[in-house]
Amino acid sequence: MDEASSIALSLKCPSCEAYLPVNNAGPSASNQFMEAASGAPILARYSNEGGVQENLDILPSLTEEAYIQNNPEARPARALHVMCAEGDVAGIVELLRDVHDEVSDVGSLVRYQDPLAEMKTGLHLAVSNRQEEAVWLLLWLSSPMPSQSFPPPARQVAESMGLGRLNVQPDADIRALRDAQGRTAEDVAQDDPETWRILLEAGALSP
Repeated sequence: MDEASSIALSLKCPSCEAYLPVNNAGPSASNQFMEAASGAPILARYSNEGGVQENLDILPSLTEEAYIQNNPEARPARALHVMCAEGDVAGIVELLRDVHDEVSDVGSLVRYQDPLAEMKTGLHLAVSNRQEEAVWLLLWLSSPMPSQSFPPPARQVAESMGLGRLNVQPDADIRALRDAQGRTAEDVAQDDPETWRILLEAGALSP
């Protein structure tokens, strides 16, 4: 993956300069990594201790690694997104503690929108994966929702982990952020009303 950036941009083999995708779609100079990733696949034979995978499309992995190489600050944010999708609340707290001295703006990290995943936030992912504890944690960290509006169990979890609240202005409310389809986390929740009925009726996901 050391040459991921150059491969993702040129779509050529670093050894023989052969064009790698299976058709002639090339990368875009205006949107280098994202356009390349949406083009033809790069199929490879991948072998590891788990066995052999034939015709594995490695372009998404190359694109992701290239993006991280060029935007190293995105690495903890993308790790945070994985934890939000999995509902790993303890992992989120540990990550935020680990990067506290390295990241100048923790709020921006929590509100990160991933260009490789349709500009979704961690809140979008937590909602779409039905991770209620992660949803409450993100609202605690990155919304101006009054503390007394949180259910006692959610408050107790945050306080037991020593998590104070960030100073969030209305224009930095994670609930107001929209993905590439123009959808807020509340819009995503409305597609799954059985799971999110209580939060929707309480307006907890409304900016």
